[in-house]
Amino acid sequence: MKLLLKAICIAFVFTVAYSMIPFHADCRCISDDTFRLHIIANSDSEADQSLKLRVRDRVLEYTRDLFKNASDKSSAESAVRDNLQAIADIAKTEVMKNGFDYPVRAEITRMYFTTRYYENYTLPSGMYDALRITLGRAQGHNWWCVMYPSICLSAASEREERAKTAYSDSEYKIVTNEQPEYKFRIVELFEQLQAIFK
Repeated sequence: MKLLLKAICIAFVFTVAYSMIPFHADCRCISDDTFRLHIIANSDSEADQSLKLRVRDRVLEYTRDLFKNASDKSSAESAVRDNLQAIADIAKTEVMKNGFDYPVRAEITRMYFTTRYYENYTLPSGMYDALRITLGRAQGHNWWCVMYPSICLSAASEREERAKTAYSDSEYKIVTNEQPEYKFRIVELFEQLQAIFK
């Protein structure tokens, strides 16, 4: 009887794992088709958190024009790469305008994000390319959004159109439909296990 129960449990685990393969593959594609923005504040003080949001607003205002002709993630990332120093200068100017003298660093990096929820969008965990801006000691809470497709601060109709253009049908269903939370959690656990063995 114990052997039968073990066999049933193992079969159940394999069935769940097998059913997750297409979902995980689509989650991987989402990270490949997405370019994110990540800003880390100097500290968690009210002033530093407020400054982080002011820097965010200036950076998004500047990059909005950069992405007008971006047809995919690669062209969006190239536009940011070509303007990386200008973005750093804009962030530094905003820091100084607000009476601080923190160092500012802007870089394109590949980094791990946990599953993130943004209004009507869910981005699965995984490795994403991102524009990361660090302010001062970078020891405060961070702020993130999606630069491409531009679903950060766009109007709802624009976000939907941009997401439909950037993602395949199956990817779009994952980011916009209410998937069971356990699916994202399984993907997250799988990504964490992979990181351990790399």
